[in-house]
Amino acid sequence: MRDALGPTDWVRGPGDDAAALPQGDGHLLVAGEAVWPDLVAADPRAAGAAAVVANVNDIAAMGGRPLGLVDHVVAPAETARALLEGLAWAARLYDAPILGGHLTVREGEPHLSAAIVGRAERLLAAAHAVPEQTVLFACAPEGTLRSDFPFVVSLSARAALVAGDVEVLADLAESGAAVAAKDASMAGALGSLAMLLEPARCGASVDLDRMPLPARVPLVEYVHAFHSFGFWLLAPPEGAPRCVRAFEERGLAAAALGETDGTGRLRVRRAGHEVDLVDLGRAGITNLGPRART
Repeated sequence: MRDALGPTDWVRGPGDDAAALPQGDGHLLVAGEAVWPDLVAADPRAAGAAAVVANVNDIAAMGGRPLGLVDHVVAPAETARALLEGLAWAARLYDAPILGGHLTVREGEPHLSAAIVGRAERLLAAAHAVPEQTVLFACAPEGTLRSDFPFVVSLSARAALVAGDVEVLADLAESGAAVAAKDASMAGALGSLAMLLEPARCGASVDLDRMPLPARVPLVEYVHAFHSFGFWLLAPPEGAPRCVRAFEERGLAAAALGETDGTGRLRVRRAGHEVDLVDLGRAGITNLGPRART
């Protein structure tokens, strides 16, 4: 797939959570998401909310703040209305206005995607990963696991707080306490960490016994799920305590789980046992970064 797009770089994309275009003393951020068709069909109102969550999280993971969204809906009339209601509800919570979009009302399988613009004063970019950084994970302790889809959701439980929750990442970027981040998205928490490490071919060892998680969500399901609020961060060691405090001050959970290294291998530990998940020097996840060794 990377060959279809041709060569690029880590400021203009692809490969990070959003494309970053230099603008004044910061960057304009642009991102987009297509919502899983099965969710669109089964629960269109939740799918509309998910379109906002996924896009806002992409902006936050780059150290940015959202400016607004556009949506793209193709669906029967009743489904389209539910999709738009979900979009509008979540957009109000995040103070990320829907600026426009496209609507096609027709019978057949429904489809939903959305795009977002934001702004970052200082980027949290995967290219900033280097050895000897602290690896942290932050989450909403109110999260619950849906029974029908692998999603850990906390949007309703933190409805009055979510706009400020995502701004923590921009604050940490601007202070220099964190240098890179990625949200836990459809690749699951561990897959998303691999994606964060891939561009720089960094390795890391993380201790899952230290991973913050909601009380009612088992760890195995948790690390494979999409999170409405779940972020990996890389920080210089001296910045890690500040990162943890910033999340905890909002009632969120955060912890340092390990550190990056130069091995290119992502390893996880649990109950004293460590296993290799992927050697990023030999195997790609997105294959949008430098080519792996053969």
